[in-house]
Amino acid sequence: MNKEQAKKRIEELTKEINEHNYYYYVLDSPLISDFKFDLLLKELDQLENDFPEFLNTNSPTQRVGGEVTKEFAKIKHKYPMLSLGNTYSMQEVIDFDERVRKVIGNDFEYVCEFKYDGLSIGLTYIDGNLKYAVTRGDGEQGDDVTANVRTIKSIPLTLHGSDFPDEFEIRGEIIMPHKSFQRLNDEREEIGETPFANPRNAASGSLKMQDTKEVSKRGLDCFLYYLLGENLPFNTHFENLKTARNWGFKISDYNKKCPNIKGVLDYIKEIDIKRKTLDFDIDGVVIKINSFNQQEMLGYTAKNPKWAIAYKFKAEQVSTKLLSIDFQVGRTGAITPVANLEPVQLAGTIVKRATLHNADQIEKLNLHNGDFVFVEKGGEIIPKIISVDESKRDLINSKKVEFITNCPECGTLLFRKEGEAIHYCPNDTGCAPQIKGKLEHFISRKAMNIDSLGEGKIELLFENDLVKNPLDLYKLTYEKLFNLGKSYTSEESGKTRTVKFKEKAAENILKGIEESKKMPFERVLYALGIRYVGETVAKKLAFHFRNIDALKNAAFDELINVEEIGNRIAESIITFFSKQINLDLINNLKIVGLQFEINENLTLFVSDKLKNKSFVVSGVFTKYSREKIKKIIEENGGKIISTVSSKTNFLLAGESMGPEKKKKAEALNVPIISEEEFLKMLE
Repeated sequence: MNKEQAKKRIEELTKEINEHNYYYYVLDSPLISDFKFDLLLKELDQLENDFPEFLNTNSPTQRVGGEVTKEFAKIKHKYPMLSLGNTYSMQEVIDFDERVRKVIGNDFEYVCEFKYDGLSIGLTYIDGNLKYAVTRGDGEQGDDVTANVRTIKSIPLTLHGSDFPDEFEIRGEIIMPHKSFQRLNDEREEIGETPFANPRNAASGSLKMQDTKEVSKRGLDCFLYYLLGENLPFNTHFENLKTARNWGFKISDYNKKCPNIKGVLDYIKEIDIKRKTLDFDIDGVVIKINSFNQQEMLGYTAKNPKWAIAYKFKAEQVSTKLLSIDFQVGRTGAITPVANLEPVQLAGTIVKRATLHNADQIEKLNLHNGDFVFVEKGGEIIPKIISVDESKRDLINSKKVEFITNCPECGTLLFRKEGEAIHYCPNDTGCAPQIKGKLEHFISRKAMNIDSLGEGKIELLFENDLVKNPLDLYKLTYEKLFNLGKSYTSEESGKTRTVKFKEKAAENILKGIEESKKMPFERVLYALGIRYVGETVAKKLAFHFRNIDALKNAAFDELINVEEIGNRIAESIITFFSKQINLDLINNLKIVGLQFEINENLTLFVSDKLKNKSFVVSGVFTKYSREKIKKIIEENGGKIISTVSSKTNFLLAGESMGPEKKKKAEALNVPIISEEEFLKMLE
């Protein structure tokens, strides 16, 4: 066989094998026997060995390439991977429907889908070939697990047909079917390894394995449910998914288009019964608006799309005995009571501890020592006590649980602010858990991103009196770090491991600390750990005040005029800057080189033509996307606000804008301008 013949036969075999994979793993309708399929695969493998110049990374033979990944690279999502707002209440689904109608009227469709209990994944295809597979991560960036995803045979490496966009992303959930889960656990028990607690944990663990050959044995599967990109075939979600099925993707047959909220509620009831017969786990139903234009009109919050909601099925409950209560101290000094329980099986895991939230919750439960309690997993993740079985209470010997009055770590008298449920330890500079918590927050990825200091290293530095505050990090030297170590014993396994800073570890820590000096002002502000100042709020404060001195000197009224800054946040900021210890820390961090002002050279600040102007943006635009319009406003000194009020300067209106916004703007005499009028303002 010459090269030309080999190339042609390789292309034929690749196409034929991909077709059989689709019928077997996606449609569950095999066309040939396993024996004949193996013969085709063997022939292709032999030809690729004989003619390696024709070997393609997306060849069916490369699904199990024996690739070993030492470390998963990070890839930034082209489109942020947001989470969905959750509810367990049918009434809240009805409330969601009412909110949608207020914005887009009554002419729309819903799409109902399974909420799979697995691992979210984003698959990018270029010219019909799988390019990247990226986990959700923090929503902004995730792990590149492409090599492992190639082993999942229900995911096409090369697409069918030719009517797909040149580049697009499709998102879905990687799951482990029950039969694969049972087989895996049988094998683990046979070789003396601990079985996995549930299919979700097994799927997540499998996808992060380093050897693709091992991943291929796990029997993972994948359902796809969301298409993103330009030049998609339809401007509706449901129709795009139907088309994606023709390209080779595994799209659920249970997806359903519903004309109204009644259809949605009927679907939820139907699936709540059917889910018990499925060969994989789902924990709810996802409800989406079908039209992309209407999705754009509804928009997003910082974390969730406003055009979708997840209804979660009621969590499983079990009864067990309360053994004792620990009171934990967080980095802000918040005291959280945690119940120690007699171990009990719940939703696939052994539960030994459960949160009690605060003093009010303990009082509400009328909790006594030794009570038998009902436990469930809030959102199927965090165990919590929901009620007490008072019929089993020892009326003679049991005593009512009392909330502590002093910090369990430093002994300081606790305080509780009026109107708040949480008790706090005010000793923020001398209470060990608070100090360590603040340091952990300071080095975290969304703050200063000193990842070389993870895995208990902060605790080690703290216990050796090397680090008591963020400034101390910048005083560390190689001599202080080298050979520093400590042994840890795991409560779960009983195994002991030693953390020791050798030459490379010490160098990496110092390098990470030095690199952190490049972090922009908004990240430094977030890292300071001011109570109630999260990542989004820190960014808004940084870009509004531009430097730490302006923020430090801002009066209460100035602070609450910043978007999303309310009374509580403003009071917290003023309290933070009123303490000399915090001012000294900031001054010293300035000296060591941290960024405490916006670097105007690095920001996309174009002009100040829109300075002191606030805009509400609504509708669909022709020249730019809504997100691009918002970016242009900010680049020219303007402010984006979400709701129309007397403080709004302009309502920038596109097609199909929200009728309620328009009505309110007219009532308040807020100017309504078009995209063209807006662009003229920038000329």
